Amino acid sequence: MGAEIVAAVYRAKPGKEDELAALLEKHVPVLRAQGLATDRAPIVMRSPKDGTFIEIFEWDTAGSAQAAHENPAVAEIWNAMGEIADFLTLSDLPEAQLRFAHFLPV
Repeated sequence: MGAEIVAAVYRAKPGKEDELAALLEKHVPVLRAQGLATDRAPIVMRSPKDGTFIEIFEWDTAGSAQAAHENPAVAEIWNAMGEIADFLTLSDLPEAQLRFAHFLPV
């Protein structure tokens, strides 16, 4: 199976928004360096309602997500993200209840 698009949702802990934004700038480049993400440009946006970040990017293959969980370079950035943010689902977003959800570009 080929590439897959993923939507990841992160809510920064209070006062950690800028740190999370900086880590998100590094996230996909780390995945690419490990051969796990494609060159498709990621989209990073924020909820205007609560500031939650949404990151959309493309895994290289259907198995890339699983491989990322076993990769030390990826674990390093994910651990750093986990210290300053909560990982949520799309349904956690207030906008998920809207027919046309609007977000702010990052």
